[in-house]
Amino acid sequence: MRRPLLLVCSLWLLSGAASPQLVDKPSPQRIAILGTGYVGLVSGAGLADIGHHVVCADVVQEKIDKLNQGIMPIYEPGIKDLVIKNVEAGRLTFSSDVAQAIRDANVIITAVGTPMNENGEADLSALSEVIKALCQNLTSYKVICTKSTVPIGTNKKIKEILSTKLGSNASFDIVSNPEFLREGSALKDFFTTNPIVIGSDSEKALNIMEDLYKPLVDNGVTLIKTDIASAETIKYAWNSYSATKIAYVDELSHLCNAVGANISTVVNGMSFSEKLLPVRNVKPGPGFGGSCLPKDTAALLAIGKKLGIDLSIIAAVRKSNETHRQEILKEFYSLLGNSVAGKKIAILGLSFKANTDDIRYSPAIEMIQKLLNDGAKVYAYDPQAMNNMVKIISEITYCSSPEEALDHADALLVLTDWDEFKQLDLTHAAEIMAQRVIFDARNIFDPSQLAQLDFSFKNLGYAY
Repeated sequence: MRRPLLLVCSLWLLSGAASPQLVDKPSPQRIAILGTGYVGLVSGAGLADIGHHVVCADVVQEKIDKLNQGIMPIYEPGIKDLVIKNVEAGRLTFSSDVAQAIRDANVIITAVGTPMNENGEADLSALSEVIKALCQNLTSYKVICTKSTVPIGTNKKIKEILSTKLGSNASFDIVSNPEFLREGSALKDFFTTNPIVIGSDSEKALNIMEDLYKPLVDNGVTLIKTDIASAETIKYAWNSYSATKIAYVDELSHLCNAVGANISTVVNGMSFSEKLLPVRNVKPGPGFGGSCLPKDTAALLAIGKKLGIDLSIIAAVRKSNETHRQEILKEFYSLLGNSVAGKKIAILGLSFKANTDDIRYSPAIEMIQKLLNDGAKVYAYDPQAMNNMVKIISEITYCSSPEEALDHADALLVLTDWDEFKQLDLTHAAEIMAQRVIFDARNIFDPSQLAQLDFSFKNLGYAY
C-alpha cells in the first residue's frame, strides 16, 4: 500500500526522524560510493536507509577513521543520526579499500569532487583516479553511475576509456545520475523534494537504477529517465537557472532602492509568473515577441539607465533574443548552401505566437526582411495574421494555404506553432517542394519522419 507522500513528509518532519519510513523496499543492491564528501555521504546514507547495502569508500584514511567513530566530515542537519542508524542496521559501512569496494559492488557511484580550476573548468583529477581504479578492478558486470557534477560529454569519455583499457573484458554500463542536494536541506531533498534523473544508453542499466530508487519513486519523487547527455545537461541547466534567478532578484533590489519599491513585495508579485508560466511549459522558438516582453524589457532598461542602475541581466536577455534569431537564420541559410538568392522560401506562421493575429515584434518581420534583402522570394501563410502583416511587408506573396506556400518551394521555415501546421502532410510536402529542406523553429514535426522522407532539416534542441 502506498503511503501518501504528504503524510510521510509531515510525520518525518514532526517526529525529527532522519528519513521517512518507506513501505516498499527495493531489491537490495550492493553499492559502492566512491568519495565520502557532501554528496557521497548524503547519497550513501540515503540509499542505505531505503534498503541497500552501501560501502562509502575514500582514499583519505583519516576521513574513514572518523566516520567509523561516528564523526561526520560535514555539517548537515540529521546526517549523523541517519548514518549511525544505518551503520547499526548493518547496511552502511566505510572503507579506504577502494579496490575491494569496486569488486564487491553491483552499482558503483562516483561522488568525488570536481572543483573549479583557475580557468573556470572542472578539475577532473579525482575522477581520473577513480577511472584508473575502475580499469584495474572491474571483474564482472557493473553499473557505473556518475553523481559528481561533470562537464557534458564526460560520461561518454569514461565509457570510451574503460572500453579501450578493458577490451573484450569490458562488462559495464554507464549512467549519469546528477545530484540536486541543497546544503542545509539535503536529506529532505534526497527523500522527498528533488527529482531523480538517470541517463544511459542501456535499458538494462536504467532498469537497475530505477529499481534502486523505487521506494522514493513509489512515494512521489519524480523520476526522469533519459540519455546521458541530457542528464548531464540538466544539472548545469538547473544550477545556471537558479543562479540567474538569484542574480536577477539581486539586480532588482538596486532598482527598488532607487525608485522606493519594496523588493519583498516585488518578488512576491513576480513569483506568480512561475505559476502562470512554469519553466516546464516553456518551449524553444524563434525568440520572444508580442506587445509586452520586447517593449517592457526595453522600458525597464531605460528606467535603469536614467537612474544609473545597471540592469545587465535584462540587457543580456534582449541581446540573447536578438542573437537567437540571427542564429536561426544562419542555420537556415546553411541548409541552402548559405545563399537564398532567387530561391522560393515558404514561411508558415507570421504572428508572434499561435492563436492570435498579433504581429507586434514578431520574429517573422525581422526574418522576412532579411530574406528579402538577400534576394529570396518569400511565400507566406498564417491563418489569422496575414491582413496585419501585409500592412508592414507587401513585397511577399500571401498564400491561401500551407500547400500553396510549399508548392515548388526550395525550403520551409516554420515560425509559429499553429495546430493547423502540426497536421501538415509531410509526405505530400515532400512531393510538391522543389527541395526537401525544413527549419522547424517550433519543433512541431517529428524528426524521425522528416529523416525517413529524406528532408534536410534542423530544429531547436532535439537530437535526431
